Amino acid sequence: MIYGVGTDIVQVGRIAAASLRHGTRFAEKILGPDELIIYHQRCAQSTIRGVRFLATRFAAKEAFSKAVRLGMRDPMHWCAMQTLHDPAGAPRVVTSDALAAWMRTANLTAHISISDEAEYVVAFVIVEQQ
Repeated sequence: MIYGVGTDIVQVGRIAAASLRHGTRFAEKILGPDELIIYHQRCAQSTIRGVRFLATRFAAKEAFSKAVRLGMRDPMHWCAMQTLHDPAGAPRVVTSDALAAWMRTANLTAHISISDEAEYVVAFVIVEQQ
């Protein structure tokens, strides 16, 4: 059964401006440890690739927080939810710490889709309850 649905759209320029203002501290606040490694790899290739990656993950976390009906309050926080890729390249939600325990206790699983264009990124999350 569907527990919740969340979507978010982010203007890439807004994330670029935040990154300029706050430097790597902004990415470190938003991204989980595995995402942060990918972010640094993307930034090394091209600044805009890093910014787009950060924007997609920002949108994914916002959409996820809506779908689990928590917003940004315990056990949901920026680094507790990561969007990584499965072996086929599809995005998948990975939770950690108290958020992972909360998801297990509530029998929740999440499905995510993310997309980006030059100026905007969008994320869509469906959370199912078993």
